[in-house]
Amino acid sequence: MTANNNYKIAVLGAGSFGTVIANMLAVNGFATTLWMRSDQQLQAIREAGENSAYLPGYRFDSRLSFTTELQQALEGADTVFFAVPSSVLRQVAQLAKPWINKSALLISTAKGIEADSFALPSQILEQELPGSKVGVLSGPNLAKEIANYEITATVIASEHDEVCNRAQEILASKYFRIYANHDRYGVELAGALKNIYAIVSGIAEAMNVGQNTKSVVLTRSLAEMSRFACHLGANPLTFLGLSGVGDLYVTCSSPLSRNFRIGLALGGGKSLEQAIIDVGQVAEGVNTTRLVKERADELGIYMPLASALYATMFEQRSIVESLRAMMVAEQNTDVEFMVKSNER
Repeated sequence: MTANNNYKIAVLGAGSFGTVIANMLAVNGFATTLWMRSDQQLQAIREAGENSAYLPGYRFDSRLSFTTELQQALEGADTVFFAVPSSVLRQVAQLAKPWINKSALLISTAKGIEADSFALPSQILEQELPGSKVGVLSGPNLAKEIANYEITATVIASEHDEVCNRAQEILASKYFRIYANHDRYGVELAGALKNIYAIVSGIAEAMNVGQNTKSVVLTRSLAEMSRFACHLGANPLTFLGLSGVGDLYVTCSSPLSRNFRIGLALGGGKSLEQAIIDVGQVAEGVNTTRLVKERADELGIYMPLASALYATMFEQRSIVESLRAMMVAEQNTDVEFMVKSNER
């Protein structure tokens, strides 16, 4: 490797993705500490040599360190990954602030939107840790597949080349590739929005719809995502990349996706509350659906799929009625964002 192995790295959050990121960094030879809140989880990890609650069978590299003390994880760290759910990110950032180096590069892996502020995870980091250089890691990255060493690609998005270069330097391996993008807002918004449509796709799968219908759901989902994001200032072309259509495809087709499993449960007749219990892990799409539907109504953005899902989850509309509403919605253009032939 050509990387600077003197880097010290902290990964905050020992869920499935935080676990694989931390272990990959340790395997690549970097001094890495994985932080978690629970003393019970820490003890279980140390005894088992794996994170049995999230990734059973995925053995930790012997060089990876673990702690429940933020100071221990963060002191001297020049790269910090925030791998906690978006709902607790602000709290963790506030707790971490006293121990984070001013020059440390911060990378968020969360895919959600904060309820009260509609802030994306990297925006929360900028607010709580002003002056820091921030980036976002997002893409079709199912943690269990990464743990099985499946060939995977992701996007590091930041306006700071230093952040993009650092992520590529420390994470790259024979099975994990990192592509750079400067549209941080678009990449991060894509990562949040696709969770809505993963739930819709799970519902469609549970109802045994045909391949034609699945293709309609996937392509119109992409149209809604890019329409909403473009209205908010993102580059619609970002949605043609890994963080857009790539992540959308994975989460709309894989039972490893928590949001897809929420949809499967709903389509099978379970209540939202029971579906959440069955999945047993944070599914960001539930909260994101509510926030995005309400914001789309405020801004007058046409989003029939998100609106129908909202009605099913929060207004007790039947699944069949919601699907009918989706299919009879206004017909519009196939591709909304076109590059004119005379543009260079």
